[in-house]
Amino acid sequence: MKYPYREYVSVFKALADETRLKIIQMLSSGELCACNILEEFNITQPTLSYHMKILTECGLVKGVKEGSWMKYTINNERLEIVKDIYEDVNKNR
Repeated sequence: MKYPYREYVSVFKALADETRLKIIQMLSSGELCACNILEEFNITQPTLSYHMKILTECGLVKGVKEGSWMKYTINNERLEIVKDIYEDVNKNR
């Protein structure tokens, strides 16, 4: 077994949501403040916090508090492993 798959179940569960997929796509362009992410959705701030908590807890996203703002970036190391897992599954088809 190349990867400890149990560690990545939460990542794939996190990606199984349209809002979180869009957030990952937005963050692929670079760091964003929570307020900038919120502008793209018709959701409340607590709902955004819920989605960001899931993304940070599974390790796909890193959050840093700057004053009263949260800034988020993609955790590229974690994302690369997810891509590798997908590629391994896809090439064995």
